[in-house]
Amino acid sequence: MNKRMLAPTIISIAMATVMAGAAISPAIGLIASNFPNADPILIKLILTAPSLIIIPFSFVSSYLTTKISKRAIVMIGLTIYIISGVGAQFTNTIEMLLAFRFVLGAGVGLVMPLSISLISDHFVGREQVKMMGYSSAFSNLGGIVTMTLAGFLATFGWKVPFNVYWMGAIIFILVYFFLPKNEPVQPHGSGPKKRLPLSVYGYALASGSIMLVYYGIATNMALFLEQGKLGGSSVAGAVISFTTIGGMITSLTLAQLQDALKKFLIPISLLFMGLAFGCLALTSSIPVILTAVCFVGLGQGILFPLINIKALGLVNPLNSDRVIAVVSSCIYIGQFSSPLVLDSIARSMGHPTIRFQYFFIGSALVLSVIIIAIVAIVLKSKSGPSLKEEDPV
Repeated sequence: MNKRMLAPTIISIAMATVMAGAAISPAIGLIASNFPNADPILIKLILTAPSLIIIPFSFVSSYLTTKISKRAIVMIGLTIYIISGVGAQFTNTIEMLLAFRFVLGAGVGLVMPLSISLISDHFVGREQVKMMGYSSAFSNLGGIVTMTLAGFLATFGWKVPFNVYWMGAIIFILVYFFLPKNEPVQPHGSGPKKRLPLSVYGYALASGSIMLVYYGIATNMALFLEQGKLGGSSVAGAVISFTTIGGMITSLTLAQLQDALKKFLIPISLLFMGLAFGCLALTSSIPVILTAVCFVGLGQGILFPLINIKALGLVNPLNSDRVIAVVSSCIYIGQFSSPLVLDSIARSMGHPTIRFQYFFIGSALVLSVIIIAIVAIVLKSKSGPSLKEEDPV
């Protein structure tokens, strides 16, 4: 095995999972024009359909790790990914197109948990933190590259952008040659499978909640700019890209940030995100909006990798795939439910505007930081006296 190529290979697997849904978003208008009689909901499902199938198949992937090697699962998932991703261009009905997109979600679901658990398998300590950061950063980069490429390919017709999924073939080759042929994971003993600690579900819920508020940028920014008469879809695209830039910066420097800030890194990241959403709620300046969404990206670039690391640290490495399946499922639920939850909250409070949604998100994030600080102070005050009582002096 070539040790030098192990890290790039694992990172490339993570890039494939990010390309799943949004890769062909630049062509969605052309697809809608090609199927003028299709229900608009079906057109939207072309982007979101993979997310709905990823969740159950991430648990299938976790189960399969006890039967076959992770390398084999990744190769099976990538094969499904390539065939369904590229094959969608050969369909002539919206129903068949959606069927291929659902199958694409199955392939991604098999691969996605392993893109993270493989880091846990092969890297420890500071190297693991660094790899989690690199994985997140290059996933964002993969999204930028594929969407840019798909936008270019869309100039040749609605079917051509589906060829971006041939990038999965490059990743397949890397996996075939450079990913170790590990044995399937075997649980210790023959007794019943141990339950995951409740803390894992707490981290999963936190991850889903962060995605729910973070996705408020992608789903609402175009409408936010339109409501404020600040620009159209082209400006919205540029603004949204700044979240990715921010996420890449912090993901690439995650290990250094953790060394410097240690236990304060998560609350500081939440605080920056909260203040950034607060700025969005109050400003009508494009430069300030760009800065704010960049800070939102900075926060998510720290929080998602760190949550994975902390959740994985709670269990035996043999259970890492189950942990990632749970956490990732909550992330996709948060992504899918983001517009539904945020719109419902705004309407129920009598302020159905995107500006109010951003104000609510900012307030909730700052409040969460205050609660974290209070809990930490209370726990510290409780531990202090107990230590004094045990002091022999």
